[in-house]
Amino acid sequence: NRADDPVLEPAKIFDNVYAIGRTGTAVYAITTSAGILLIDSGYEADVQSILLDGMRKLNLDPAQIKTIIITHGHVDHFAGSPYLQEHYNSRIYISQPDWDLMEHPPAAEGKKGPQGPAPTIPDHDMVISEGTSITLGDVTVTPIFIPGHTPGSMGVIFPVKDNGTTHIAAIFGGTMMGSVLNGSMAELLQYKNSIAHFQEETLNAKVDVELQNHPLYDNF
Repeated sequence: NRADDPVLEPAKIFDNVYAIGRTGTAVYAITTSAGILLIDSGYEADVQSILLDGMRKLNLDPAQIKTIIITHGHVDHFAGSPYLQEHYNSRIYISQPDWDLMEHPPAAEGKKGPQGPAPTIPDHDMVISEGTSITLGDVTVTPIFIPGHTPGSMGVIFPVKDNGTTHIAAIFGGTMMGSVLNGSMAELLQYKNSIAHFQEETLNAKVDVELQNHPLYDNF
């Protein structure tokens, strides 16, 4: 998962869902009766050349981006959102633990030499919490709390349409443990519990579509 991974050809994958981004990290655009909802926003450097240009290739108007749900507070998912917030007045939804992570990032450990400039973060806006759905027009997204990859990683469940037929899609927003090689037993247990919780919620919601914000994990 690198900032220079190959660029995906922008694609319409359902009647109301489009995939844009890189083979490492994808952004989903969901069209609704009240505008466009994004799941994640990609890298800051990609927002104009990949995300917005990709949307225009798909005949999607970036000015209609009303809502952006950030699955977790890492730069490959949130760094495009400040531009969209500034230029289109998009509302940014992030869990409170990951607002905290972005606004007060932990010091880099064991890294020598210059670290580069800190990423721009969006102005503190809306907070995602499990049990409170996010609705834009005729699409409602159900957030699921799945800490482990980050303290506030969220999964999302939402409807998609395939030739007019409704299906229920899900994205597990924290694809791997952040410290999978040296995580404590408590961290391992937390991540395991998050997977079990997400499984239960997706079964209850009758999810039949798996989507992935890191395409390299399932080679879509």
